[in-house]
Amino acid sequence: MEEYGKILIIAMPIFLVLIVIEKIYGIYKKNDTAPLIDSVSSISSGITNSVKDVLGLSVTFLSYEWMVSKIAVFHLEANILSYCIAFFVIDFYGYWSHRLAHQINFLWNKHAIHHSSEEFNLACALRQPIASLVNLFTFLLIPAAILGVPASVIAITLPLHLFLQFWYHTKHIKKMGFVEKILVTPSHHRVHHAINPEYLDKNHSQIFIFWDKLFGTFQEELDDVPPVFGITRPANTWNPIKINFQHLTLLIKDAWRAENWKDKLTIWFKPTGWRPENFEEKYPVNKIENVFDFNKYGTQNSQKLILWSVAQILITLLFVSYLFENIAKIGLPAIFIYGFFILVTIYSNSELMDKSKYAVFWEGFRLSIAVSIITFYGGWFGLNSIFSFSNYIIIGYLSLSILVTIYFVTVDFKNNQNQTIKPSTA
Repeated sequence: MEEYGKILIIAMPIFLVLIVIEKIYGIYKKNDTAPLIDSVSSISSGITNSVKDVLGLSVTFLSYEWMVSKIAVFHLEANILSYCIAFFVIDFYGYWSHRLAHQINFLWNKHAIHHSSEEFNLACALRQPIASLVNLFTFLLIPAAILGVPASVIAITLPLHLFLQFWYHTKHIKKMGFVEKILVTPSHHRVHHAINPEYLDKNHSQIFIFWDKLFGTFQEELDDVPPVFGITRPANTWNPIKINFQHLTLLIKDAWRAENWKDKLTIWFKPTGWRPENFEEKYPVNKIENVFDFNKYGTQNSQKLILWSVAQILITLLFVSYLFENIAKIGLPAIFIYGFFILVTIYSNSELMDKSKYAVFWEGFRLSIAVSIITFYGGWFGLNSIFSFSNYIIIGYLSLSILVTIYFVTVDFKNNQNQTIKPSTA
């Protein structure tokens, strides 16, 4: 946990700087592909995922280390060769786990968050799941285990492999010539994120594009079919925690309402999106039928809400950075209390972005958590030993936050309901 936290301390500012550069470049080119509210939601999702991972909130039924101890034919050292093998095998593992997440109903729940943005930009790469609490696909790393690649090499290569998937989430880089034949490029990944019928469930590769060509899931980006992004059952919320469980909620409801036991049991393993016969008529859900004729969610926002949302996510990143930097010092069980505070923070901020009146409740709940923490521990997890006024600053900030939330709910949102607002260009 502590090691991964240290890695994220380095990675987070790099990602943030690149997101800002893309935003500035888009404005300069008069082709801004990164609305601020959408980017804030994406970064919020990245925070929830990283907190889940750092706190170790996942279960692996089949340990890679156990596989190595049982089936390794060789025993490689941690050298360039073993890292190259690990990277290649992890990419194979990534292709199949990714493809299955698109093709099996219950697996789609953990991946839908990544596709939920109706934009395509660097920030949406951070839309990673918290719903993936169980790792089912460790067996796909069997080739590395047979060759005896050390578990430590796999542990280092996995996050590196994930971070290298960040750069191709952009509309600003066009086709890249010969590179398109070897690596996944922005053009390939635009196809993957698109909901056009021509593009659905294509290009599952993560680094090397040849997996798709080998297994029949490759699709080139077509000049006459511009990709349209999102999911066919739109999320209609900025709240990443809600998005993480939307599909699962629908599956549970459909399984409960199904009239025969076969449907109740098989719905989980059917192709993604499958529902029992006549359920689309009996229990309709919002679904995009024409990808070129639908309204994107949450495009009309006051500049005040946009700027406040940006400020909130930057402050949240400070809270997260302190957690990741001080995991060992904070210790158990305090890190889980801290993690819970972060999740409530994300939920509260997202509710405000969704213009929900319940944002006031969540802000009040967040303030009560902070007061309880400071009262019980005598400070904010040791921060007052570094900065003596930290308790007052944190309580002051959270008190201001709830007042601003009350203003938005009681004044700003109502004012905006009573007038026509032009779509924000921010």
